[in-house]
Amino acid sequence: MADILTKIETMIRENGSGLYGGEAVTQTQHALQCATLAEHAGADAELVAASLMHDIGHLLEPDFEGGLERGEDLYHEDLGEAFLEKYFGEAVTQPVKLHVAAKRYLCATDQGYFSKLSPASVHTLNLQGGPMGDEEVKAFEANEFYKEAVQLRIWDDLAKDPQVKTPDVSHFMPYVKQSILEKGV
Repeated sequence: MADILTKIETMIRENGSGLYGGEAVTQTQHALQCATLAEHAGADAELVAASLMHDIGHLLEPDFEGGLERGEDLYHEDLGEAFLEKYFGEAVTQPVKLHVAAKRYLCATDQGYFSKLSPASVHTLNLQGGPMGDEEVKAFEANEFYKEAVQLRIWDDLAKDPQVKTPDVSHFMPYVKQSILEKGV
């Protein structure tokens, strides 16, 4: 278990030093802000861990930013889920996988949501398929973890302020440790 905890902490701390997808924060700042919002909202350990690691797929793909600049969707949500499912259950992996779909869902179901997106999020929304259609909305709502994914998405959108101070990544690692499944040890 110590190996994966160290790997995750190192990835977030060291691999996340680059700017986050055209935003004014680094990957690390974004992850920490998202986890802080989850913690302050009283989310359970799994959702705090998912909030911290929701963009880990960015850190697994060395040319992630280059892909965005070329107009490519590198499916970071799928990369993140594939990496995390070896160690975590669906209460962590599904919100990670679904946080992109949650943006598309909110654009389709909340009239005011699109206007709150940053320019970078609008750009990626277009790469990710735009707002969901009616059938996609129904399928999304059928997922057991769709509400957690929507909440994670809302924190994701708020976690882009370069002035916000957060605890260090080590503060959130107990949530990650608590969320690891027995099979992942």
